[in-house]
Amino acid sequence: MKKLTLMLAGLGIATATVPAVASAQGYNNWHPINARVANLDRRIDQGIRSGALTRGEAVRLRGEFRQVVRLEQRYRAGGLSQWERRDLDRRFDALSRQVRWERNDRQDRRYR
Repeated sequence: MKKLTLMLAGLGIATATVPAVASAQGYNNWHPINARVANLDRRIDQGIRSGALTRGEAVRLRGEFRQVVRLEQRYRAGGLSQWERRDLDRRFDALSRQVRWERNDRQDRRYR
């Protein structure tokens, strides 16, 4: 009986803490901006090295990438508000879709 009581108490504690841990670990699909910047930069580099991105695609994507990074720096100068965080999130999502599209559009020319 004592084992059952301890097991139920442990289960109750685990059930109460799982939502807090899940939201703290980013299970709401939000990734830190620094991680997104590094990931997008890496994906563009991989596309260049593999030849999946043409020279024009790479130049355009890098330009758009730099614009979003500069915007992030401007936003951070005054502290990121919730609106600014959402704006950056939307912009990074759009750029991520563009990188995926350009890398998979079957224009397999080497970057020169």
